[in-house]
Amino acid sequence: MQPEGGADWQRLDLWLWCARLAKTRAECARLVAAGAVRLNRQPTDKAHARLRVGDVLTLALHGRVRVWRVLALATRRGPPAEARGLYEDLSEEAR
Repeated sequence: MQPEGGADWQRLDLWLWCARLAKTRAECARLVAAGAVRLNRQPTDKAHARLRVGDVLTLALHGRVRVWRVLALATRRGPPAEARGLYEDLSEEAR
């Protein structure tokens, strides 16, 4: 899947929203701004950071750390089953 226009990247907050990390895009942007998300091991507070296929996200949420590898860029915010196809969960608890 590729976003509109065939770009090879997507805004971090938009992708997180499409992956159903939070109910609203604004909430995803707040999580990024609060430092709860790392992109390829680097801290980022920019909701507009460019996310590409193959990037690794580290998410610190609700007292747990999740590690996701981006498998695809989102074209829309679909149902949960479609959202799970956007990433591979590399977290210890997922194994």
